[in-house]
Amino acid sequence: MKKVEDYIRSIPDFPEPGIIFRDITTILQDPDGLKLAVDGLIDMLKDVEYDVVVGPESRGFIFGVPVAYAEHKGFVPVRKKGKLPCETIAMEYDLEYGTAVIEMHKDSIKPGQKVVIVDDLMATGGTMEAIIKLIEQLGGEVVKICFVMELAGLKGREKLSKYPVESLVIYEGH
Repeated sequence: MKKVEDYIRSIPDFPEPGIIFRDITTILQDPDGLKLAVDGLIDMLKDVEYDVVVGPESRGFIFGVPVAYAEHKGFVPVRKKGKLPCETIAMEYDLEYGTAVIEMHKDSIKPGQKVVIVDDLMATGGTMEAIIKLIEQLGGEVVKICFVMELAGLKGREKLSKYPVESLVIYEGH
């Protein structure tokens, strides 16, 4: 029986020498790989009580929507600045070279809602930290964060230490 990591393509020296890029498109292209990844994320939530799934643009949409659909939950997108049509709240966060801004609709999370965040990759944890701040600003409670894969060498888990975090695949390096 294949595992999720069997469907992830590793590309050496991309985007620069010494980096191994973990490509999830090979999970998406294979019906068995996609089912295995989505079922794995759903399984992470079997004992979690929650109201809504949040996913960041764009790969959080890919994995978060099927989880929300299968579990009969709503889905809240987190987008790059300027992409959402209604009133938003925003959070700036640090990137490797500069900063970025993400937004959520102001009415997307109701006070007291229990929230699960789903994304494809945990690296440094900076994006997830910003998403958590937005959710909490709206009165939501993050009850679990689920990833398809994690780059443990970048220590993103340290930024998220107050929250239950689980990853289907953990790579020790960067």
